[in-house]
Amino acid sequence: QVQLVESGGGLVQSGGSLRLSCAASGRTVSIYAMGWFRQAPGKERDIVAAITWSSGRTYYADSVKGRFPITRDNAKNTEYLQMNSLKPEDTAVYYCAATPRSHHTTARSYEYWGQGTQVTVSS
Repeated sequence: QVQLVESGGGLVQSGGSLRLSCAASGRTVSIYAMGWFRQAPGKERDIVAAITWSSGRTYYADSVKGRFPITRDNAKNTEYLQMNSLKPEDTAVYYCAATPRSHHTTARSYEYWGQGTQVTVSS
């Protein structure tokens, strides 16, 4: 089992920045990739970004490319999502997730989930 604890959400004005963190514990050796997803009210949970744990290869949704770099610190078993140039449409609950599978760009591939953190961007 892998446990994930997120931090860093909050309220920010349009154009501002926030950084989300996700610390993994437990059987972290099983992790192939970690990702960030978001879910707005009445909408599906969509991928924002993902990163493979060993090579650091990244994947981004088109809506966040160039704005939300994802990074990881293997020594701390922590991934980060730096959210820049935030827009009101970025408002959602953001979830950290981890998967042992090589296919890691859809929610159904992920086995472990954090509790979610609210990000609200005011206009």
